[in-house]
Amino acid sequence: MLSRSRTIAVLVAICILASASLHGADRPIVLGVVIDGSNKEDRGPLRDYLTKAMGQSVIVEAPGTFKETVARLADGSYDFACLGALVYIRAHAKYGVIPLVQRASDLHYRSVFITGAHTSIHSLDDLKGKKFAFGDIDSTSAHLMAYRELQQAGIAPETDLKSRYSGSHPATAAMVANGMVDAGAIDETVFDFLIRNGQVDATKVRVFYTSKPYLDYVYVARKGVSESRRETFIRALLSLQQGKDEPVLRFLRADKFVVADDQEYEITRQIAHELNMF
Repeated sequence: MLSRSRTIAVLVAICILASASLHGADRPIVLGVVIDGSNKEDRGPLRDYLTKAMGQSVIVEAPGTFKETVARLADGSYDFACLGALVYIRAHAKYGVIPLVQRASDLHYRSVFITGAHTSIHSLDDLKGKKFAFGDIDSTSAHLMAYRELQQAGIAPETDLKSRYSGSHPATAAMVANGMVDAGAIDETVFDFLIRNGQVDATKVRVFYTSKPYLDYVYVARKGVSESRRETFIRALLSLQQGKDEPVLRFLRADKFVVADDQEYEITRQIAHELNMF
């Protein structure tokens, strides 16, 4: 009787494991992309394109922050995600996320410093004593590199500015436009997108300084994603073509994609360490 019970228990365990395995195989692939100013409808073309390219249902989610994105990569909720450089180097070190591809424009990314259309601010020197907004504290463009630019201009953000964190690029733009702060740092591509789509009144804000170029966003896979699935994802984004895949490229604010390399982020790592942001 004991032997029979053990046999039944083993069979039940096998069935449970088999069911879990099948469920995992059927689970949709999930991609997390923080795209400021986008909505579910905007994500549709990318979802449809990847579903066809991957040969499996794909869900494209828009987490509110990079911190949330990394948490979902860590717990297996996300298979792929787009991370800013600062968040990527942290997640790579802590969770082993794997760099896959990036937009060609990410190789020469820039931040812009914006102010009200009629303020007396025309250079970084003019910011001393002013109210200033960084974006998300984990942002490369709206915090790490903006902070670095200020330091190199001889400005100590903690003492020379009345600084705060807005939480996002659109929030920074709105705060500057409404006069809540005197100036702020924002991702150049996001700022252009907000102006182009009428989400920020171009008559109320202006760019007074543009940063030096740096390396930024990268699409990654969580550590447990198979090599074959990673390669399929890479091919899918590398295959995007202007003219043919405009709705997808427009949503991703990209012209084309290139293969990413972790070693390219060494300079960013050094800067993050120097500024105690790692």
